[in-house]
Amino acid sequence: MDEQQDQAVGTGSPILHLRCPRDVDPALYRLLLGLVANVTPVVQALPPSAAVADVSGSVRFFDRDPAELARMIRARALALYGLPVSIGVGPNWTVAAMASREPGRGCVRAVGSSAEAVAAFLHPRPVGELHGIGSAQERTLTAYGVHTIGLLANLPEATVQRVLGGKAGRLLRERARGVDRRRVVPAELPHSAAAQRRFPTDTLAPELVRSALLSLAVELGERLRGRRQAAKAVTMTMTFADRTQIHRSRQLPRGASAHTDDLRDAAYDMYRALGLQRARVRAVSLRCEQLVDAATVAEQLSFDADREHRLRAEQAIDALNRRFGSGTVGPAASYPRVG
Repeated sequence: MDEQQDQAVGTGSPILHLRCPRDVDPALYRLLLGLVANVTPVVQALPPSAAVADVSGSVRFFDRDPAELARMIRARALALYGLPVSIGVGPNWTVAAMASREPGRGCVRAVGSSAEAVAAFLHPRPVGELHGIGSAQERTLTAYGVHTIGLLANLPEATVQRVLGGKAGRLLRERARGVDRRRVVPAELPHSAAAQRRFPTDTLAPELVRSALLSLAVELGERLRGRRQAAKAVTMTMTFADRTQIHRSRQLPRGASAHTDDLRDAAYDMYRALGLQRARVRAVSLRCEQLVDAATVAEQLSFDADREHRLRAEQAIDALNRRFGSGTVGPAASYPRVG
């Protein structure tokens, strides 16, 4: 398999999927996006540590096939930034993303576009390695004896749809057969970030709603800090038992921020201003908007000692979560009580 990755794959495999180390410095990640954009303008950021690019328009310009372009990008990333990047090359997003997981020698894995090459790459693999499959879907398939991607590819579509559901079953069977209709959409880091919490049952309890809002602020704050972005505004959406919704937006009073404190305070203020009495809440969501580069945001001096302590704690929490996984450490109030 390592020998295959050094062979030319032709223009039929124009999709590059790039993976940085999971703990990559956001500044280096941004530099990598710029480096890839110098090779092809069709680059889609997949923060915090991946990207996908379509080099079909660059092959003739550089007079190199996609695998050679991938090796060129990797060499430049190492030489300029000391950044090790694993790159998968394939005829579509699914194949390239799977190839980048185990690039082998040279950290570039190229898969040809012929049906035979795609099947040889996909079919022997465990079904759980299929790009986009969830753990519950994997368990369902293996319970039916479908242990490899090849077995899934050869099942009748109607059977897969009965087992996994209509749209999900059709999508995963197509990917198992090497079909992925997604296009690479040129996009930099997102201009907004959102998260939602849905309650197991409609609730009247304000403390549960506030706990959910805190959990959302923690999640979004960590996401923005990981991307080195900051939000100027926050929008809260409250969904009630009758499916009606209320939307409230607020500019952050301290200016653009990614600090959990600021996102939480804005969310609490909007919730308090609603003055809900006996309204049953089904779900709540927060969206951070008007995102800007955090490097352009000036930190305001604060004489609030408690806030300064929390901001220092926030840095320590971020470091632990980068090392051991997102959500490992967080405010105790954002977790459900036991008992």
